[in-house]
Amino acid sequence: MANTLQSKKRIRRNNKRAEINGARMSRIRTQVKKVETACTAGDKTAAAEALKAAQPEMAKGVAKGVLHKNTAARKLSRLTKRVAAL
Repeated sequence: MANTLQSKKRIRRNNKRAEINGARMSRIRTQVKKVETACTAGDKTAAAEALKAAQPEMAKGVAKGVLHKNTAARKLSRLTKRVAAL
């Protein structure tokens, strides 16, 4: 258990950040899933729209430090290739 005031504050802050980061990652995963479901359905226009919505969400995740830059680039590249293949 935390003893000092600083460590208690750190625990409070970490819990808040974990909640915010979890919500942010959840949003990113949802957007990616929308692109993937549109791709499996074969709907190119819906997939392109979903990809347009997913790109800024992933960029925001990179900017906030929730997602690594190369991970986001790799995922976006693969999604773009899937949409283009439709």
